[in-house]
Amino acid sequence: MASAIPSVHHDRVTGVDWRALLYAVAASLALAVVMTLGDFAWAALHIHHRTAYGIVHGAAMCLCIGIAIGVRVKRPVPAVIAGPLIGVAAAGTYYLLASPLKWVAMFPAWMLLWILFALLQKLLTTRERIGVALKRGILAALLSGFAFYLISDIWIHEARHPGMLVHFGAWAFAFLPGFAALFAQLPMAKGR
Repeated sequence: MASAIPSVHHDRVTGVDWRALLYAVAASLALAVVMTLGDFAWAALHIHHRTAYGIVHGAAMCLCIGIAIGVRVKRPVPAVIAGPLIGVAAAGTYYLLASPLKWVAMFPAWMLLWILFALLQKLLTTRERIGVALKRGILAALLSGFAFYLISDIWIHEARHPGMLVHFGAWAFAFLPGFAALFAQLPMAKGR
């Protein structure tokens, strides 16, 4: 079956899939804008953390991730529906784990959302087997999870990072590995 994703544009020298990289960078920057606006709203409006607010925040973030994936594979409607559901699942995971793990619970929740989005992408494109999609999701989860860990100080020590440009850069950095792993053409995935 033909893929809904446009033809791959590899650099003949480096083997880099420039179209996938461009999509990953654009999606990361778009999500960084959305999340920075969210951080600004939490701070400027002095919103006190509540489970319901966190779940809505996660659903909104994942709506945007769903849009990014849906636009890329030319199937935005099912992605727009699935995105918030993935957000609720990831946020729910955080709140289930938050009592015993505290802030550390954000990492398994963050990693779960990348695995679920890899599976969503597989369902929308049918371009690779489920095992390959799971590996792609785990790679996205690990790489983006590590990047997320590196930037997590923007919440843990908020007073050190009041500037929204710092938040924007941190979010873009955290999203890029996940989108790159989801969007990269894998040699082993061709023809599957």
